[in-house]
Amino acid sequence: MLKRTGRSKDSYCYQPPFGALTDPEGIHFSVFSQSATAMRILLYSCVDDREPTLSIELDPHDDKIGNVWNRFLPNLSSGQLYHFQADGPFRPEHGLWFDGNARLIDPYCNALAGDFQTSTDGVIRPPKCVAIDHAFDWQADRPPKIPIQDSIIYEMHVAGLTKHPSSGVSKPGTYLGAIEKIPYIQDLGVTAVELLPIHEFPILDFHGQPHKHQNYWGYDPLALFAPHRGYAHAKQPGAQVQEFKTLVRELHKAGIEVILDVVFNHSCEGGERGPVLSMKGLENPVYYILNSNGAHYGNYSGCGNTINCNHPICREWILHCLRHWVHNYHIDGFRFDLASILCRDRTGQLLPHSPLVELISEDPMLADTKLIAEAWDAAGAYQVGAFGGRRWSEWNGLFRDDIRKFWRGDEGRTGALATRLCGSSDLYEPSGRSPSCSINFITSHDGFTLNDFVSYQSKHNESNGEDNRDGENNNYSLNHGVEGPSASKPIERKRTRQLRNLLATLLLSQGVPMLLMGDEIRRTQLGNNNAYCQDNPVSWLNWEADKLDADLLRFTKSLIALRHLHPTLRRTEFLTGKPYDHRGLADISWYDPRGSCMDWSKQNTALVCWLTCPIASQPEQSNHLGDILILLNPSEKSIPFVFPKESRLLNWQLFLDTAKQPPNDIFPSLVELNPNPANPNPTHHAQSVTRILNRSMMVFIEKR
Repeated sequence: MLKRTGRSKDSYCYQPPFGALTDPEGIHFSVFSQSATAMRILLYSCVDDREPTLSIELDPHDDKIGNVWNRFLPNLSSGQLYHFQADGPFRPEHGLWFDGNARLIDPYCNALAGDFQTSTDGVIRPPKCVAIDHAFDWQADRPPKIPIQDSIIYEMHVAGLTKHPSSGVSKPGTYLGAIEKIPYIQDLGVTAVELLPIHEFPILDFHGQPHKHQNYWGYDPLALFAPHRGYAHAKQPGAQVQEFKTLVRELHKAGIEVILDVVFNHSCEGGERGPVLSMKGLENPVYYILNSNGAHYGNYSGCGNTINCNHPICREWILHCLRHWVHNYHIDGFRFDLASILCRDRTGQLLPHSPLVELISEDPMLADTKLIAEAWDAAGAYQVGAFGGRRWSEWNGLFRDDIRKFWRGDEGRTGALATRLCGSSDLYEPSGRSPSCSINFITSHDGFTLNDFVSYQSKHNESNGEDNRDGENNNYSLNHGVEGPSASKPIERKRTRQLRNLLATLLLSQGVPMLLMGDEIRRTQLGNNNAYCQDNPVSWLNWEADKLDADLLRFTKSLIALRHLHPTLRRTEFLTGKPYDHRGLADISWYDPRGSCMDWSKQNTALVCWLTCPIASQPEQSNHLGDILILLNPSEKSIPFVFPKESRLLNWQLFLDTAKQPPNDIFPSLVELNPNPANPNPTHHAQSVTRILNRSMMVFIEKR
């Protein structure tokens, strides 16, 4: 339900019917368990208390309705620390893990405080739950509601953005520290940040000690309704709630949306050898997929257990969680990690029509949110192009692989390149979906950075402590002669050229582009393609790099500016290749380097793409920009390109040439970004032949 938390019109919050619900007279506690024989609420006075101040036994006759245990406790207020504790059968061979000594995290808790503790008899005691009042001064905040086709996403780690000493912020590694970098993100031109998990995950191990492999990414959920306490600057219980809301509010003021990476596929309770921390000790057979009559956990996540997403109780829990983030934190969208698990039934089989996916798609309280699926899981499901219908977009892993292979110089990749550049109609058009269903990316947190993709042939994950066995082996990368950093100028020229080729292809393709934090300034992870445990400078964004590669930053910003100005790059329908304007030109045409129509049956390595833009479709602010001509040469040889006959009467201006050295690699004045009269765009007379150098691309824009 929506509850008013004050007099302001912005003071509504969403309260699901479970958890610790605060009101002026006390707190109402409510928790689901159908198999528990007894339930207690443990109350604490201080974060470091090892024993509760008060243990309240719930009466199964007076304090239980159906399978819901609940009690109103007067004279308690926001900030109250608590656990649940449940008695019941301990029969692991049948999936029942009740332990009357375990302190349990409320599956609906809104915040955690403190670290893991261990009792004298070795019992693990998790961080304490915090009752939260969601009153907050949103200052009339409203979501930007940017159309998905106009979006440019920046995948970002909240702490890693500012944790490096070079960040220069006053509160590094925190929500508040990230606020200090909003001007940079805004100036880059992206429309949304996609945050790696900010829900609670273990900071220390289950015994209160530093992790052997520090969980940096956060894909190990401990409490999915709670923002991570490790990213808060203030240390008092619940501070993370206020600070994360402040970050969202300030991003919205800058016109930037917030998309959360959510992990509903597993929890940190692990498998049979994992600890009893929360759902495992409340109703294990409901919350997790079990097999062998309940003795073992289904492991479709690769992390020891799998959330039983399509059990009605779990469906309700997940839906409440999404509503909580949207209405209490003003979140604009979600990226669902290993989303194919949302399509598995209670036995682990894939459902053709997942009730949970349909419920999320049709929920009226989520109607304005962006839904993005990582449409695969760790057990072989791969649903790219077939996940969730028109309401959903997907991380397009085929885009990543095909673009990488094309620019690596693999033979026979021109057809795949053309399909991806046009929005992957092979994946989305047959089901009536649009190009914006494709979230295009070349790099993400999971894999090489863009710099490392052009600098390393193989992964170098030795520092992860797994003998380099972890991480993806098939990266389709090319080091251009030397593994890792190189002082060779010819090698460095090849690499900088490829960086620009990849960024330009990404930002000129139909669909929704996603950039990885720091790729625009050549962030490196030293060849590590699985830096999940590297909470150190390997993963942090080095802000000195923008000075070292300001040219690449300028190149990226110029491409983003072009994308914002040019509607032809943000189409809501697929290109057809058929005539559609008064000139009789097709919306897209393909040519070989000789200027002839492309013969796809031949093994052409290079190609020309002509995107036409009808004059009538031009918005007033960009009516000087017309058709776009893209010339691509991934081969090792320089190639002469003949302009198509039909194009030779148009007034083409060179926008970018990845073979040229800065500042002549791109001309931002064409998109009115920091125009420089001393560096005007050269007009290209298209009757002549243009030679395009090896492994490079050129883009011309018609000036109207």
